[in-house]
Amino acid sequence: MSPINNLANSADAAAPATASGSTAFKVDSPSVRYTDSSIESDYVYDSTVVSRDAASGKYSAKPTQVHYKFRTKTNVGRVGLMMVGWGGNNGSTVTASILANKKGISWETRKGTQEPNYFGSLMMASTVKLGVDEQLKDVYVPFNEVVPMAHPNDIVIGGWDINSKNIGDAMRRAQVLPVDLQRRVYDELAELKPLPSVYYPDFIAANQEERADNLIGGTKQEQLDHLRKDIRDFKQANGLDRVIVMWTANTERYADVAVGLNDTADNLLQSIANGHSEVSSSTLFAVASILEGAPFINGSPQNTLVPGVIELAEREHTFVGGDDFKSGQTKIKSVLAEFLVNAGIKPLAITSYNHLGNNDGCNLSAPAQFRSKEISKSSVVDDMVGANHLLYKKGEHPDHTIVIKYVPSVGDSKRAMDEYVSEIFMGGLNTISLYNTCEDSLLASPLIIDLFMMTELMTRVTYRQGDDAEWLPFHSVLSILSYMLKAPVVAPNTPVVNALAKQRMAMENILRAFVGLPPNNEMMLEHKAFH
Repeated sequence: MSPINNLANSADAAAPATASGSTAFKVDSPSVRYTDSSIESDYVYDSTVVSRDAASGKYSAKPTQVHYKFRTKTNVGRVGLMMVGWGGNNGSTVTASILANKKGISWETRKGTQEPNYFGSLMMASTVKLGVDEQLKDVYVPFNEVVPMAHPNDIVIGGWDINSKNIGDAMRRAQVLPVDLQRRVYDELAELKPLPSVYYPDFIAANQEERADNLIGGTKQEQLDHLRKDIRDFKQANGLDRVIVMWTANTERYADVAVGLNDTADNLLQSIANGHSEVSSSTLFAVASILEGAPFINGSPQNTLVPGVIELAEREHTFVGGDDFKSGQTKIKSVLAEFLVNAGIKPLAITSYNHLGNNDGCNLSAPAQFRSKEISKSSVVDDMVGANHLLYKKGEHPDHTIVIKYVPSVGDSKRAMDEYVSEIFMGGLNTISLYNTCEDSLLASPLIIDLFMMTELMTRVTYRQGDDAEWLPFHSVLSILSYMLKAPVVAPNTPVVNALAKQRMAMENILRAFVGLPPNNEMMLEHKAFH
């Protein structure tokens, strides 16, 4: 398995616009210290603690402050991404696209020459407000230059797949990228071959069986040991400082969660040793990654991160994140539902229909796999509804219906249709209907890049409270990734936030905290309170 990072040594390789670890600014503050190896910031976190008087029912709001110190290692090093389902639509598309960007490969379209880009990536193609200049004009910098981050052109890519096709042939099978681009990258991608993977027929649709010709045999314990060795070998062979593992493979059915099965780390490890049938392949990959100190991200909707996985990650001080890439219809829903509820408009019914013809759609045509997707899509409006007790009584929730159909002829161009029926002033009704054609893998692939970049960053960040306290990593469940995921997994007893604007704001302001800057807000007092 040849890493595509070796292509950076080619004579015709194009230099990235910015290299890994580049930043756009330096903070001038006594609370921020730069060393040869890190950025350290003293940060005061302001929040409001609310209590309620039982007798009067009145609230009392008390401003509070917590002092944190953050340390961000600035040396990104050499980093790798191993994808489970590397030969799928998403895996082959992101690999081909990074190659095109790395080498500056353009291609011809009906409209002329197209240059490669990272459009759709929050990290690579969006900006954040840094502050205002002397003329009170806003200054914006690239998201990936707030703190030192890995550049996707520098990622070493590998992975597993149950199908033996090389990545070049897998790209052709996916039928996602333009033919001329496929032709230009094929030869190099054809040299990349996925490692054998784990296949449990009971967890994915029966229509996937004909693809399964590249498998790891043996017991579940032997398969776990095999996967761990794969991660170690990949890291060693490519001289990597860190490896991140990401599930980009098919949606599985939900696994049972039961006491003695997967409720604790030890029970889960024992269930693997016993070959228990309710340990899914995605959970096996998660366990292998955690035990090798490699962060694991679940890009599909199934419940990979069972309680035992989370406990194991906490015990091993390794990161996990999930669930389900948030690319099209759900992302729009998390914006529109927040807008309606925050505007005092009451959504009564949200009906979502979509059909697609790629292998993801084929797999989702099976009821058990569709149920996993239905669950991940259904929860997206819960926190917004729960935030407005003026519109919704306790326990009240809008009707929310989700339909997914497999239509082979549409390929990767998923069609999504949504209807929002809302109650407005004086009992009136408002209906919003949307039609959205989503190039499924072209929307999902940048999310793989963003999830990798943010996860890799978090492996270099530690914090402490007090000068004598120990430097600690963030909690093992990376809720900071929520913006990119349909059904964000959070730490126990932590609220789930689905509203897209809040998710982005949290990510942006946490990065600002790492370099000692206050959170961004839109008060703009410099334009309002002056004479």
